[in-house]
Amino acid sequence: MNPPSLPAPSAHTPPPRRGRFSWVPWVIAGLSAVVAVASFGANASYFQKAGQVEERWHSLSKDAPSRVAIVDVVGAIMGGSGFARQQIDRIAEDESVKAIVLRVESPGGTVAGSDEIFHRLSTLVKKRDLPVVVSMGSIAASGGYYVAMANGGREDVIFAEPATLTGSIGVIIPHYDFSKALRKFDVTDDSITSGPLKEMLSPTKERDPELAERERKVLQSLVDDMFARFKEVVREGRPKLDEAAVDAVATGQVFTARQAQAAGLVDRIGFLEDAVDRAVELAGLTKDTARVVRYIRPRGVLDGLLGVDVAARSDGDPAGRTVTGAFLSRSVLDAFVEWTTPRAWYLCSSWPAMVTSGR
Repeated sequence: MNPPSLPAPSAHTPPPRRGRFSWVPWVIAGLSAVVAVASFGANASYFQKAGQVEERWHSLSKDAPSRVAIVDVVGAIMGGSGFARQQIDRIAEDESVKAIVLRVESPGGTVAGSDEIFHRLSTLVKKRDLPVVVSMGSIAASGGYYVAMANGGREDVIFAEPATLTGSIGVIIPHYDFSKALRKFDVTDDSITSGPLKEMLSPTKERDPELAERERKVLQSLVDDMFARFKEVVREGRPKLDEAAVDAVATGQVFTARQAQAAGLVDRIGFLEDAVDRAVELAGLTKDTARVVRYIRPRGVLDGLLGVDVAARSDGDPAGRTVTGAFLSRSVLDAFVEWTTPRAWYLCSSWPAMVTSGR
């Protein structure tokens, strides 16, 4: 007797079950890709061109030997050593530049970054006796207004577009308290420090009322000192405003162009070409004897591979590729540490604040 034959496999027979951990290779592959991109960014300097900016003709005479240079400060100002610094250094080496148009399109940024750009530009202006005319874009607030004060205190040199928002003169130290949320998950910050004030602004540390008040007093003294510096810079850049006038506008308020003009924060309502015309005039040039130039950052090898400007920083890249570029230009850990480090800001922002200068 022949044994019974087995039934043929059905077309609808379900495929064999995969192992419980079949997703693990995909997770490993994904993490590997993230690490590879981060490593590319961290080592981008080895693949990029030298950090020299390139000059491009913008307007007026293409053949004139004397230049009016447009310096772009665009986006959040995270530091003073990026594209804005490179433009200033380029002008310092170019004796043919007879005037500067400072194009500001920024809500501000860190106190240190804003002050460094202001300092380097002010130093160059004084050394070369260069007229500076400011052209404000859609926003030139807080640290953006701070750097605009590097105009040498000249009259009739700050232009705001009709839709510009400016002002926001003040200091903010953002702070978030997650300690109560962590308590719900039975998590406690038990960090060991050399002193109670070492953990100021920690978002995870619970504080008793006495220590919290002590911290607030220390932080407020820091903010007040930086705020006083901001007002001094405004007084230098707007010499027609006395101390009372500066105090009246230094409330953290944002102003429209017309409001800012009425308050003495800007001189004229106008566009970039109006600021250029004023710079040409102050330099003693004409439309036939002035060449207006603008600077761009050269693209490197990784720009084409990753589709972004990996050299971009958040302190003045007119291409606007600041956030992605800043992230890719360093390791993931470096980026995380930078963004979570407590610091003071000259920034027009909706962030909640622990300590502010507005009263």
